[in-house]
This record gives sequence, C-alpha cells and structure tokens, in this order.
Amino acid sequence: MSPELSQKLAAAVDGMPAFPKSVQKILELTRDVNCSPKDLVQVIDKDPVVAVKVLRVVNSAYYSLPKQITSINHAVVYLGFNTIKNLALSIAAIGMLPADNAAGFDGEQYLVHSLATASIAKQLALRVDGADPMDCFMAGLLHDFGKVVFAQFMPQEFRRALETSQWNETSLHLALRDVIGADHAVVGAMLVEKWRFPSDLIETIRHQYSPELMDTPMIACVFAANQISKKLEFGFAGNRCVEELPPTIAKRLGGTLDEVIASLGDLTPVFEDAKIFSKI
Repeated sequence: MSPELSQKLAAAVDGMPAFPKSVQKILELTRDVNCSPKDLVQVIDKDPVVAVKVLRVVNSAYYSLPKQITSINHAVVYLGFNTIKNLALSIAAIGMLPADNAAGFDGEQYLVHSLATASIAKQLALRVDGADPMDCFMAGLLHDFGKVVFAQFMPQEFRRALETSQWNETSLHLALRDVIGADHAVVGAMLVEKWRFPSDLIETIRHQYSPELMDTPMIACVFAANQISKKLEFGFAGNRCVEELPPTIAKRLGGTLDEVIASLGDLTPVFEDAKIFSKI
C-alpha cells in the first residue's frame, strides 16, 4: 500500500464516529457471568436513542404482544436478555450508517446481510471449540463495516468497484483492490482497532479473505456465516460470490458449506429478525 493510500484510508477511518459508550458498557456487562438483566436495563435507560428503538422493536407487529410495552425493564422480560443485548449492539452499528451515499450502496440490504451473518456466526460458535458466541456475533455484525467507510468517504471509487464486481461477476474485495488498492477488510480492521475491540476480532475482520492463513475459531464461524448469508440471499452487501469452505474451516464445522447449512435447519427466523432490526 502506498503512503498516499495509507494516509487517505487513515483519514477516512478517523472521520467515522466513535462506538457509543453505552454499547461498550453493554459489551462489558455481557462478558460478566454475574451480570443481571437489571444491570442491562440501567445502561439502556441512560441512552435515550437505544431505549426508544428497543421499545419500538418490542412493540412492532413482528412480536404481536397483547399490550404495549412502555419500559425497558418489561422489554427485557418479553424479549429476553440475549435479544436485547444483540438489539442494542445492532442499534449502535446502524446509528453509524449515513442516511444516503453517493456510491449507491443499499444501507438497509447491507444491514440485513450483516445482522444475519452475526446471528449465524453466533449459532456456529456453539459448535466450535474455543469460539465465543458473543464475540462471533460482534465480528459478524462488523465484518463488512469497511464498506460503510468507503461509501461515506470514497463514494466514487466504491461505486466503480461495485459496478466492476457486478459486471465481471467477481468478488467485491478483489474489485476494491483493483480500483482503490485496498479492500474493505483492511479498512474495517483499522476501524475496529480505533474502537478498541479485542485483537482476535480485529484479526478476524482483517483476514476474512485469507482464512486458511489464520486458522482460528472466530474466523471459521464468521467466514462460514458470511458465505451462508450470501448463498441464502439474506440481504446484499455488494457481493454475490459464494466461496466454498476452506479445508481448515470445513474441519472445524464438520462439513462442506451445503452440509453446514443443512445442519442448521430452518434459518428463516434469522432472516426475519434481521429484516426487523434493519428498519429500526
């Protein structure tokens, strides 16, 4: 990477907002085995944006509750600790998306893909030794966030890469390397490093297109979840090229991509949840 490109990418990453403190606190709480729903409620109550959106989701037609929920405490009771936690993290990521962009990048479809990938990565983590489900959810949610940086700060180049990928039917990360000189994995890793996420999550995002070089439990879960989301067309993040699982990942997950998909059963609820969360 040239010094000029490196400087340009660093400036773009610096232009992105900080990850919300309330959500960082939620992440800390959920790593504590002694954390109670009450602790989570107290944090959400102090963040009006997160609180309002959580209540909007719990009162949506999707959940069809018999009466309106007006407090976060009741929302936690109805939705459950894990759903509230995932929802708060999703709200944080969604809040950083620009309302529109000159690249023509579909933010809502991107979100559906990211949310579905996060949920599937979390499911896969339950069957992979050494994988933490919550960390895999976060890595899945943020794996494509570098595309948001490009859409906001390098929209013309990003649009050209999206068009190149579509015309040539090649993977978007390869088109980005040709057009810009770096792909979204590089920029995404720079961003989560700025946000002070754990090193294994940073490395998962950085090496998502060379998983055979970094054989880790988290990379296995996120790489596979990304391919599953693309194959089942759960949202669209600018790339329809589906890759088979490398031997190292197939070994960890116990089969080929199709075999892993079959073993997960009906993933329609994951898709439906992602569509609901993407509209908040």
